Parts: sequence; structure tokens; C-alpha cells
Amino acid sequence: MPHEAQPQPADELDAEAVRTWSSLALAALGRARYDIDAINVYPVADADTGTNLYLTAESADRALTETFENAARSTGAGAGARAGTGAAAGSGTADVTGAAQPTSLAEAVRAWAHGALVGARGNSGTILAQLLRGVADVLGAEPDGRQTGPGGLLAHALTRAAEEAYAAVAHPVEGTMLTVAGAAARAAEAASSAAGTAADVARAAYDGARAALAETPGQLAALGRAGVVDAGGCGLVAVLGALWQALSGQEPAAQPPTGRAATPAPGPADPCEQHEDGPAYEVIYLLEASEAAVAELRAHLDGLGDSLVVVGGDGLWNVHVHVDDPGAAVEAGVVAGRPYRIRITHFGDERRRGRGERAQRGVVAVVPGEGLAGLCAEAGATTVLVRPGEVPATAELLDAVRRAHAREVVLLPGGTELRAAAATAAEQARAEGVRVAVIPTRSAVQGLAALAVHDPDGSFDEDVVAMTAAAGATRYGELAVAERQSFTSAGICQAGDVLGLIDGDVALIGAGLPETAEAVLDRMLGSGGELVTLVLGPEVPDAVAERLEAYVQSGHLAVDTVTYRGGRYSAPLLIGVE
Repeated sequence: MPHEAQPQPADELDAEAVRTWSSLALAALGRARYDIDAINVYPVADADTGTNLYLTAESADRALTETFENAARSTGAGAGARAGTGAAAGSGTADVTGAAQPTSLAEAVRAWAHGALVGARGNSGTILAQLLRGVADVLGAEPDGRQTGPGGLLAHALTRAAEEAYAAVAHPVEGTMLTVAGAAARAAEAASSAAGTAADVARAAYDGARAALAETPGQLAALGRAGVVDAGGCGLVAVLGALWQALSGQEPAAQPPTGRAATPAPGPADPCEQHEDGPAYEVIYLLEASEAAVAELRAHLDGLGDSLVVVGGDGLWNVHVHVDDPGAAVEAGVVAGRPYRIRITHFGDERRRGRGERAQRGVVAVVPGEGLAGLCAEAGATTVLVRPGEVPATAELLDAVRRAHAREVVLLPGGTELRAAAATAAEQARAEGVRVAVIPTRSAVQGLAALAVHDPDGSFDEDVVAMTAAAGATRYGELAVAERQSFTSAGICQAGDVLGLIDGDVALIGAGLPETAEAVLDRMLGSGGELVTLVLGPEVPDAVAERLEAYVQSGHLAVDTVTYRGGRYSAPLLIGVE
């Protein structure tokens, strides 16, 4: 059963207080999620701020729950001390008698902040992650000898949170979530100066945030024109209300569900019209890199787009930016360190969401290359970009299904190793009311074949059958370079040999890529074919494609050939024969 939130003594800050705060914050964001989505007009009217805040809080809460459960198991507390919180509830109940504290305050806040960092979604979620990091930097630090009570410590934590959030945003704008965070911190410091308890400080922060939120339409023109308060700030008010409730046991008064301003200022009736000229893509990824490398990355990304937010530290960062060239944004991350969990979202789909439109049908495709991601996006698919050897988590696939914002979704996993995660994501999406079908594609080229026959206007069943048939009728090949000596189904290969794979098995071993590719094509076309698809990796020159196109034409006059660039992370060469 879910962890039951327990009010804390008014002047006590411990791990259980953080746990209760997390549980109540997740519940509050869950209740307000879709109302916050509805008022989201800045920086992009993409109707996802509430969802992004909720998913970020869910990831943070899950990490905190795991920390409690692991600590309980390691100390022999047993199943009775296990607890679940919010959406990531466990099967036990918390021991709230004070007999045993399963984890420390420092461990709790650090786990909470780390969970938010790795699961941050969108501009608002990334800022929330940095706010929680600021709180953790203070509450999770070793005592510094200053004589300050829990109230003063909490005020200091909220101040550090606001400072770090402002520092994480390349170009801070007032009238946003940052403004609300700053006002909350100032109010908290004032209450602390008056010798307030931790609960008093939390109440002051909540009241200060509410007052600042009400002023945001007068600070930011986009909000004033739409007649709404800032969506991210609205979510932060919910989080601070949960903090006060955790420390006082008093539930914040219900707020208007939409948080709308009283009188809209003159302007466009449709808030989505305000940002049509902005960058076309949102790019988010986790990055392992040094602080020096991240400083250079910030400068580079700042020149590529806007809404740049880089949060984190200690070698792990969450990067968020809006750009027209998503490949360049990811490339910059590769230069800086090791990017992963890369998410690229096209704002055309998000603006449709902002207008309240829900498509009848969408497609989600997992692709191993930036060029392929762009190609699938142009075909109308929501994409999940993966690096070689990495398997996206179920949560990433479920998030993509949600981003498709459709009543029906066709999921193209693109590899046999992804089928289990895809099936689980589909099952969870069905529980949310989305009809999902998983087509067992084993290669990106089979996904391209399925997309080519996708008919969003036809019946769902007929569309799934046609896409499945197209994928199944496409044989797939791949050329890879052996990294070391090993045994294969085609014999022993040496490091540097070119491996020609057909339908997932090594069919032959060659010395050069063009020659091996020709041999693979011979075998694949031996049983017939009408269309050859070539997807070139980033290091393969155009001359190779020209040679292979000529080779196909010389031996198979009735076979057409199309060539695409797979982009970074794609294999040296993918081949599809339909």
C-alpha cells in the first residue's frame, strides 16, 4: 500500500519529513497535472508543463522510495519497515513510531534530487530538478558549526535552490517559475529571521510563492495576453504547499484549478500562435562530463537555440535546449562527454497538444541514429533515439507514447532486445486508456517500411496489419566492424574485419565495406526484391552509396534504390530489401 503521509513536528526536518513532502508533492502535481498543462503558454505553448513536472516528481519519488527500502533491508528492518511513496508505492507500511530511522536526512535528500535529475522532463522539470538539488546541497551537507535551527536551515535550503535554478538557466526571464522560487526563498528567510519554526518557514515560502505567481501575468507578455499565470510557477506552488502540509499537517486551501489570471490582456485568442517562429525541436539528454566541458557546452548550445537549461553536477548533468538542428545539439554533447537517454521532440506535435487536439492515431519509433530520428519525425512518428548497445527503459517508451498524444498508438521497437520493454510500456499505456499495438520490428529499416504504408485515416486494425506485413516482408542487413577476434556463424573474425549480417546473423566476413556490402546485397536479392533501402552511417562517404546503387541497378534492373543518412549513432550501413 502507498506510504501514508504523516505530519511532522513543527520544528523537525528529517528523512521522514522529506519522504512525506515527496509523497504529498507527487499527489498534488498529479491532481493539478492536466490543469497546469492547459495554461502552459511559455516558453512554448506545448501543453506539457504539468505532465513534465509530474513525471519529474515521480522519478524523484521512486528514487527516494528505493533508498528507504534498500536501507530497511540492509539494517534488517524487514518487510514491515518497507514503504512506498506516491506512484512508486511498495507493498509494506512505514514504521513511523520513531523506533528506527531507515535512512538519514542527507541520504534522503540526495536520492530525491538525483532521481529528479535523471528523470527530468522538459524545461519545467529540469528546473524543478535543480531546485531539489539546491535543497539537497544544504540539507544533505555536513553541519558547518553555525547555530541555526531547522527553520533557518530550511530557509537557507530554499534560498540555495532559487540561486542554483537561476544559475542553471542561460537567460533567466522574470514572470516564470524562477520568479516564484525567488519570492518563496525571500519569504522563507524573513520568517526564519523572526525565529519561525520549520513549519512557519514552509508556510511563508508557500504564501510568498502564491503571491508571486499571481503577479506573473503582469511580468511576462505571453502570460498577460493569454490571461494565465505561469504554468511552471503554478506547479512549484503545489510543491511548496506539499512542504507546508508535510511539516504542519494542514492541507493548503484549494486553488482555482487552472490558475488563470482574472482578466486576459488584449492579444491572440490562441496562445499557441505566440511561438510559431521559435525553434522546431526540444532536445534533452543526460550527460556524463566534467564541469569544464559543460561550461564550453553551455556556450555552444546558447548559440544554437534558446530555453537552455543545464542542471546537475559531480559529473552528471541534464541538458535541455530548444533548437532547429537537433543533431548539432546532440553532437555538442558528444564533444563534451557521453550523452544518453536522448529525447528529441518536434514542437509541431506539441503545439497540436497545446490547442487541445488529440490525434486519433500516432506512431512511436525507436531509432539508432539522429538522421533516422529526423526521417521518422518527418513521417509523423514520435521518436526515441538510442545509442548502439543501449536499450531504452520502459519509462522512456511509455513517455514517448504519452508524447504522441493520440488515442491509438503503433509502437515500432526496432530490435528484438526491446520487445519486452515495448510490451510493458504498451500494457501501462493501455491502463491509461490508450490503444497500443506493438509491431515486432527487428531493425530500423523494417520500421521505415512500416511507416511507408502507415494510414492514419484507416481503421486501426487494418493499419496495424498493413504495417506488420510491410515490416515482415522486409529483409534486413547490417554492416559492422569487428572490435576483436571472435567466433561467428560465418567463421572466426579478426579485429577490424567487416561483418555482413543478414536478418541478425553474421552471414559473411569481408575486408572492406563496399565489397562486403555488395556480397550482402547479392544474397539478400537472391530471393527477389522490389526496393533496396540503404542507411549510411556518419563515417561512410557518399561514394559508397553511389557504388552500391550502381551495383544494384546493373544486376537487378527492376529494383529501385533509396538512400538515407542515418546520422550519429547509426551503424556503418543498414540495408533493407522489400
